[in-house]
Amino acid sequence: MYQIFIGSLILSIIHALIPNHWLPLIAVGKTEKWTQSQTLWATVITGTAHTLSTIIFGIAAGFIGYRMSAKYSIISETIAPGILIGLGLIYICLGFLRHSHHHSFDLKPVTSKPGHQKSRWIAVLTSLSIAMFLTPCIEIEAYYFQAGTIGWIGIFIVSVVYLVTTVGVMLLLVYLGISGVKTFNAHFLEHHEKGITGVVLIGLGILALIIKF
Repeated sequence: MYQIFIGSLILSIIHALIPNHWLPLIAVGKTEKWTQSQTLWATVITGTAHTLSTIIFGIAAGFIGYRMSAKYSIISETIAPGILIGLGLIYICLGFLRHSHHHSFDLKPVTSKPGHQKSRWIAVLTSLSIAMFLTPCIEIEAYYFQAGTIGWIGIFIVSVVYLVTTVGVMLLLVYLGISGVKTFNAHFLEHHEKGITGVVLIGLGILALIIKF
């Protein structure tokens, strides 16, 4: 069971560290002259919208894994880990091809009509939330399939860890960014996120083959 938790935690942290998840929020906040509180609340709301859409698809993938593994043991023993490894190889290949586009959040400031600052904040926040909700994370869906092979507890663990970790890390990075703290050089991660994700997926797939979840 702890393997599912650790795997979910690693994927969630990598996912949240991708600059296009949190850097646009800092940029929009400064452009719109949001307060620190408004920017942080925007991060919580948009991050939650993004993770919820991912969880919805993930539960469906996990349910398929659960139903199939209940009838065929080869699903949990071989096929599910194989899917993780296969997806990892695809991500690595895409990284080599320099297709670093993951799920793009083209979060540009929204120009609203002159009015109350709160109305502007709501207008921009709504646009960002919709953009985030419509771009679910892909790689975690395969992990949901793997987690589903141990039952609903696996699906629950991935969902909770993914939601809390993703929103929490995004919130931390945005807070550090608007506080003027230089967090880290995101250039390497931005251009190698597919390769890093691929290596992690392959590692989790191999672990699943060796150790029965």
